[in-house]
Amino acid sequence: MSHLAPNAAAVDESPILSSGFLIRVTAAVAVLAVLTIAISLGGRWFGRHITLAGNSDSTQAVSITIGRDTLNLSENTIRFPSQRHAGVAERADLYLTWPEMQGYTKNDRERFDDVAQSAGLIFLQITQSTMSRDMSGRIEPIYAHLMDGIAKPYADGLTLHHLRADAGYTGEVLLTAERPNTADYAVRCILPESPELATSGDCQRDIKVGKDLSVLYRFSSRHLNDWDHIDAAIRSFVEARLATRSATSR
Repeated sequence: MSHLAPNAAAVDESPILSSGFLIRVTAAVAVLAVLTIAISLGGRWFGRHITLAGNSDSTQAVSITIGRDTLNLSENTIRFPSQRHAGVAERADLYLTWPEMQGYTKNDRERFDDVAQSAGLIFLQITQSTMSRDMSGRIEPIYAHLMDGIAKPYADGLTLHHLRADAGYTGEVLLTAERPNTADYAVRCILPESPELATSGDCQRDIKVGKDLSVLYRFSSRHLNDWDHIDAAIRSFVEARLATRSATSR
């Protein structure tokens, strides 16, 4: 006859896993599942933004008012994320492919992200005008007094003028060209010793557009042969995006 401890049967019949333990395990599994989903979604979001590297491929229109002018700009043409919202702004910085005049797209991402290919971009800074004359209008009253030496023929109808270093234009030249029925063209450049050393913005020019806008644009000296087409394309691009402000906003 065997002898059992008084509580032996109770011990043998008790569950191996308590209900409390099962609840804790179930909760842990649920938390892990939620974390897995969050990491998956977050990883996709993070990966997308790393790929875009601050750029946007959205073509949603952004209405920006600068001074007395309002521009409807595609989000993917606006260079800085902090400027991609509607409202009043001091300036808008844009970047466009040349010659397509388009903003950032996934197909063209290397042209925006690879410094070696950035010569294929044109950079614009749009602000309220603070001067009565644009660069063409400043040739006679200002630049003519800063020229150093004899003007020389350059290329593609342009004439090269050296600018005085003591006037703050060290290394810069002024290129001009006569145009029928309009003011002479003018652009300031730092010309490289060889075309391979050209940068994405070693030439710059400003024009007046709209009621009161100054459009400063920079492009590579590699595209100087297209100077007249670039100038016309910039003006057309900005003018096409001007919006008439309502009477309540005036």
